[in-house]
Amino acid sequence: MPKPVSGFSKKSKAEKVQWLVETYLDNDPDALATLRKYWNPDTEVQKLHDDFIENTLTNYYLPFGIAPNFLINERLYALPMVIEESSVVAAASNAAKFWLKRGGFKAEVISTQKNGQVHINYFGKEAHLSTFFAAIKPKLIDSIAELQKNMQKRGGGLHSLELIDATETLEGYYQLHATFETLDAMGANFINSCLEQIATTFEAEAKRFTPFSENNTYPEVVLSILSNYVPECLVRAEVSCPVDMLDDSKIDGNTFAAKFVRAVAIAKAEKRRAVTHNKGIMNGVDAVVLATGNDFRAVEAGVHAYAAKDGNYTSLTHATVENGEFRFWIELPLALGTVGGLTSLHPMVAIAFDILQKPDAKTLMQVVAVAGLAQNFAAIRSLVTTGIQKGHMKMHLMNILNQLHASDIEKEKAVTYFKENSITHSAVEHFVETLRN
Repeated sequence: MPKPVSGFSKKSKAEKVQWLVETYLDNDPDALATLRKYWNPDTEVQKLHDDFIENTLTNYYLPFGIAPNFLINERLYALPMVIEESSVVAAASNAAKFWLKRGGFKAEVISTQKNGQVHINYFGKEAHLSTFFAAIKPKLIDSIAELQKNMQKRGGGLHSLELIDATETLEGYYQLHATFETLDAMGANFINSCLEQIATTFEAEAKRFTPFSENNTYPEVVLSILSNYVPECLVRAEVSCPVDMLDDSKIDGNTFAAKFVRAVAIAKAEKRRAVTHNKGIMNGVDAVVLATGNDFRAVEAGVHAYAAKDGNYTSLTHATVENGEFRFWIELPLALGTVGGLTSLHPMVAIAFDILQKPDAKTLMQVVAVAGLAQNFAAIRSLVTTGIQKGHMKMHLMNILNQLHASDIEKEKAVTYFKENSITHSAVEHFVETLRN
């Protein structure tokens, strides 16, 4: 039974690794070798990585791939993608190639505001709180003047500040709702710093407000934090073409368009399908978000909340056929940055931004939305034609062969054999065993 450890953060990396191997990994020399193999001592990159988080022991690598041929707003891009799931990069690449010949992707940023709240308990008269807020609002804004000075110079900063009565949802609950423009920065630290200063000023001023003291009903700040739900930071991406341009060797354009639109309609109507449908979208979104050093957890949370914004979780994409024209589009809330945080520190993020031709935050929003739309198009296209597993298992074949420790010759023979045969784990295992026997 492992015992608690004290002073762990003060141990050297070697000592931390040794403790871990002894305490939880049964002194396994292979585990120790693996941890050491992924750690690159005495390098500048490793020193940088070690400062990203606490108690770093080693590195965890994910593949960095490229999906080329994305024509977005008449400009050609290659999309850097960081992801471990087989077939994602191939699917994105196939969708890019498909639409390259049909006008490419169109994308536009609809709005860019981010937000945060100071959450307040108050059980006195609402009129007193409203009067107080109206009186001190200028002071609250003035209190963050120094914090937002540089952001304002660039054209950003606090956009609005309002008091919201939310007592219908929770007794005694009010909030100060603030909206911000953070330009090319994701802005989390900036927003949180502003909110905390506003909260400090709010409570200090409340102590001097007579109606609160007379009734002994002071407002109390519970917490101050940005929100990752950003429906006012919105981007749209779309593709369209005449239905007859959707013809290919597998299916005619009219049949394909009808089945495609129906598949999206099912994802709109059925929650269980919508979750998987949207997960496929996020395969593309997360891969580019990770490659560019942005916060994919924040993006995931905000996007899925947006999918349920009308009270029912539903498809993030939409498809229509009208007057012989096929149209497929998506709207996503994306709070992304191209400066600050990890975006300015990770060497591979710098490479990713160079590949994307040094985009600003708005351009990155468009690229990421296109990645999600392309991934969804590729998935639905497979589902309504050949089925998803044929292409997925083809890409998964190499993972199975690696699990079986197949040699290069065995891999070559397996790839040739399974071009014409169904791929399952048991079938690949049997094939390799037959070769070896």
